[in-house]
Amino acid sequence: MNWLEITINPPAGEAEAVAQALTAGGFSEFLLEDQEEFETFLQENKAYWDYIDESLQKQLQGLSRIRLYLEDGDQAGLSRLTALLDGLGLKAQVAALPEENWEESWKDSYPPQPVGKHLLVLPYWLADTCPEDKLPVILDPGLTFGTGAHPSTQMVMEAMEEAVRPGDACLDLGSGSGILSITALRLGAKSAIGVDIDPKAEDIARENAAYNGFSAPEFTALTGNVTADTALMERLAAGNYRVVLVNIVADVIIALSPVLPRFLQPDTRLICSGILDERLPEVLAALEQAGLEILETRAKEEWRCVIAGRRPL
Repeated sequence: MNWLEITINPPAGEAEAVAQALTAGGFSEFLLEDQEEFETFLQENKAYWDYIDESLQKQLQGLSRIRLYLEDGDQAGLSRLTALLDGLGLKAQVAALPEENWEESWKDSYPPQPVGKHLLVLPYWLADTCPEDKLPVILDPGLTFGTGAHPSTQMVMEAMEEAVRPGDACLDLGSGSGILSITALRLGAKSAIGVDIDPKAEDIARENAAYNGFSAPEFTALTGNVTADTALMERLAAGNYRVVLVNIVADVIIALSPVLPRFLQPDTRLICSGILDERLPEVLAALEQAGLEILETRAKEEWRCVIAGRRPL
């Protein structure tokens, strides 16, 4: 099937209003690319990240654009859209796209991702292609953060190859896709608990675990905030974890630091990542203030990973 790509360039600051008009006019599926909307979104959600790709910011600099797609030959839809835009005083650029299997082409963006010495992160449609000398970590990469491509995630997985032992119990705070919990089980852990504040992550992590053949009681997915939910914190603190994983951002790790010792035994390894180099001193100070001993710091690109444990008495 051939498609038409329709590009609309609203004046700066008006992209959202045009998007609302399109929705009201029955055009509900479109791509909005607007610098002001992007910056507003970042400001409203700044607690969830320290870093935004500079190349993405440059691409959005001064941008105000809406793109939508109609089937080639849908003259009624095109006429209706043109009339709507005329009423808004806007014009659209229309370009024909070559025939392509759009439902499948996005999968090309997720090739197998080797991590560390033994791990191979695979999208679920390539699950049966894992070599015998690799441990597969199978995911639906289109669902949430944690595909194995980010340096912070890779550093945790590499550290886990050294830290996880057969029969271990693992706790994954900020579990996202569940990639680290699944990795722990692949490396021989007896059990893994993944906790995330986003309720959608619970279902996603459980689904990804199922792709790998893991379910309760091996893998448990929970929703909650351990710093605000005392009952959840007490429930989790009753576990005897050998490895605790925190792959989030610096501000969240700092906020978690006072309660992290509750989840650590004398021989537990705490692996924290998602830390930009410039934020590392703050994270180290918070962990040490909480009574933890910094055992190792790793680096990959501008990201840092910290391995810590309980300070000896």
